[in-house]
Amino acid sequence: MTRSVYVTGIDRGDGRQVVELGVMELLTRQVDRVGVFRPLVHDGPDRLFDLLRARYRLSQDPATVYGMDYQEASALQAERGTDELVSTLVDRFHLVARDYDVVLVLGTDYAGTQLPDELSLNARLANEFGASVLPVVGGRKQSAESVLAETRNAFRAYDGLGCDVLAMVTNRVAREDRDEIAERLAGRLPVPCWVVPDEPALSAPTVAQIGQTLGAKVLLGDDSGLARDALDFVFGGAMLPNLLAALTPGCLVVTPGDRADLVIGSLAAHSAGTPPIAGVLLTLDEVPGEDILTLAARLAPGTPVLSVPGNSFPTAERLFSLEGKLNAATPRKAERALGLFERYVDTTELLDRVSAPSSDRVTPMMFEHKLLEQARSDRRRVVLPEGTEERVLHAAEVLLRRGVCDLTLLGPVDQIRKKAADLGIDLGDSQLIDPATSELRDGFAELYAALRAHRGVTVELAYDVVSDVNYFGTLMVHEGLADGMVSGSAHSTAATIRPAFEIIKTRPDASIVSSVFFMCLADRVLVYGDCAVNPDPDAEQLADIAVQSAATAAQFGVEPRIAMLSYSTGTSGTGADVDKVRRATELVRQRRPDLKIEGPIQYDAAVEPTVAATKLPGSEVAGQATVLVFPDLNTGNNTYKAVQRSAGAIAVGPVLQGLNKPVNDLSRGALVQDIVNTVAITAIQAQSPTQKAPRQ
Repeated sequence: MTRSVYVTGIDRGDGRQVVELGVMELLTRQVDRVGVFRPLVHDGPDRLFDLLRARYRLSQDPATVYGMDYQEASALQAERGTDELVSTLVDRFHLVARDYDVVLVLGTDYAGTQLPDELSLNARLANEFGASVLPVVGGRKQSAESVLAETRNAFRAYDGLGCDVLAMVTNRVAREDRDEIAERLAGRLPVPCWVVPDEPALSAPTVAQIGQTLGAKVLLGDDSGLARDALDFVFGGAMLPNLLAALTPGCLVVTPGDRADLVIGSLAAHSAGTPPIAGVLLTLDEVPGEDILTLAARLAPGTPVLSVPGNSFPTAERLFSLEGKLNAATPRKAERALGLFERYVDTTELLDRVSAPSSDRVTPMMFEHKLLEQARSDRRRVVLPEGTEERVLHAAEVLLRRGVCDLTLLGPVDQIRKKAADLGIDLGDSQLIDPATSELRDGFAELYAALRAHRGVTVELAYDVVSDVNYFGTLMVHEGLADGMVSGSAHSTAATIRPAFEIIKTRPDASIVSSVFFMCLADRVLVYGDCAVNPDPDAEQLADIAVQSAATAAQFGVEPRIAMLSYSTGTSGTGADVDKVRRATELVRQRRPDLKIEGPIQYDAAVEPTVAATKLPGSEVAGQATVLVFPDLNTGNNTYKAVQRSAGAIAVGPVLQGLNKPVNDLSRGALVQDIVNTVAITAIQAQSPTQKAPRQ
C-alpha cells in the first residue's frame, strides 16, 4: 500500500506546484495525518510549503520538512559520494514518515542546483523512500510533437530506473493543443496520462507582488484590489482614445505619473466594466494631485494605483520578467490551481492508484473536502439572491473555480458586475438576473398570485412581491430554473425561508420543516437537530425531525445512529418532557424500524462510551450516537453554540430539511467558507431523486 507520493519533473518551468497542491488536496480528503518532505531546498522562504501549511492547517514542525539545502547536498555528494547523500536523506525522510499516514514528497526543482543527473537522483530517492512517482512534464511554448515526445521519454526514464510510476501529468500545454495531445497519449502508456492546459492567471503576478518587487508606493487600493492578477501590461503614452482601445481585461496600466488624463480614463473604463483592469502603475516618481487621487478613489473604489521612481522602460523590463507564484498570500490563485487540477486530472482514479489508507477519523477539513467533491459529482445550479454582497461574490469565485456548481446571482446586473470588477472577481458564465427588470417577473407574479389566492393576493400585489430577490429566487427553484437557493448573509432568517414555506412547501413525507447543524469536531462529524426552526415540537414533530435528520446524515456520509436527548436516560426519569421524548422514540421505531435509535438518553451517555457502558450497557447507539435530536429549540440552540465555542467545533448550517426543494439560510455573520459549504450542501441536497428539478 502506497504511503508516499513523490511529485517530480524533468526540467524547470513545469508548473508542478499545481500538481503538488492538487495531490495534497486529494490526500487530505482521505487521510487525517499527511506529512510533507522536501529532500533538497534553496535558501529563503519555501512558498509552497507555507501555502500547504496555511491551507491545510499542518501542525508539522517546519524543521522536519527539509532534508538539506542544495549547497550542503552538493558538497556532501562531491566529498563522500551519491550513496552517502541518499543515505542521509533517507534517514531524514523516515523521521517524517514514522509520524504520518502518508507523506507528500516534493522533488527537486532543477533550478541552478549544480547536481549532476538530477532526474536519476529523484528516481533513486523515490525508490529508497518506497514512494510512488508522479512525474510532471512541462509543455509551455512547445509544439504538440515535442510535448508528446518528452512525456513518453519521461515515463521511460523513471520506469527504466525502477520507479513505481503512478501516472503522468503533462502540464502547461497550449490550450489549442490540449485535446489533441490528450487524445494521442490516451492508451499509449501503461499508466494514465493527464494533460493540463496553461492557465495565464497562475503565472500572472498579483498587483501586490508587483508592488513589492518594484518597491512601489501604494497610493490607492485595498487588499482585494492588490490581490488582482495582472494578466497583461498596457503602456500609456499616447492620447486617451488610443489607450482606451488598447485596454484588455485584467491589464495593469503603466503610465507616467503626470498623465492624469490616462489615470482617470483608465479608472473610468474600469468602473464601467469596459474592461475591468488590475490597476494603474505610475512611473517617473510623479504623483497626481490630491484632487485627482480623490476623483480616482471615487471612480473605482479599491482599485490599486501605485507609484515607482523609475521611468517606463526599466520598469517594463522588470515587469516582463515577473512570474506569479503560488504562496500563502495568494489564496485565490490556489483556488484557481485546484480548479484546473480537478478539471483535467481524474482525481478519483489517481486517489485509487495512490491507495492512501482511509482514516476512521473525519476531520472538519476532510468533511469540507467531501462536500465539494460530492457537489461536483452531479453539478447543479444554485441561485444566490444576494448577488451584490462582497462575501457572496468571493464565495461565488471559489465555487466557480472549483467547479462545484453553476450559479445564478440576483440583483441589479450593472451593480453586480461593477462590484465583481472592483474585487477583481471573474464570474465566468454565471447567470446574472435583475428581478426588477427580468422578463420572468410577469409570469412569476401570476404564479405567486395563484399560489396565494387564498390569502387574497392579487396579480398587482404579487408583481411587487416577486421583485424581492428572495421571492424571485424561490420561484426560480419552484419552476426548475434553479435546483436550490442560498440566502441570508444580508437578510433575516424569516426573509429567507418565508418564501420557501409559501411557495415550495413541505415534502409529502414530512410534517414540518426542520434543520440540522453538522458539528465538525476534531475527529468526527455529529448531526444536531433541530437547533434553528421549531421552538417546542410535540412528540410527532420530534419523531419527524429524527427521521429527517437521519436521512440528511446518510446523504452526507454520516451513518445515522439517533440519540433522542433528554435530561434522563432510559427509564430513570419521569415527567412530561421525558414522556414526550419517549413517545417520539416509539414513533420513530414504528415508522422506521430499520433506524438505530435510543431515547430518552442524556448527552454524555449518547456520545461517551464509558458513560454509556454504565447507563445503557449493550445499546448499539449509546456512546456512539451520530445524530442527536434535542427536545426543544432552547436546548438545541444553546448546546450547539456551547459546543462550537468550547470545543472549537466548526458548525455547518443550519441546513433546512423537509422542503420539496432545497433552500438554505446563512448567518448574517457568515464567512466566505461558510457560504461555500452551504452552497455545496444545497447542491448535494438537490441531487436527491426526490428533489431534483428538471434542468432548463
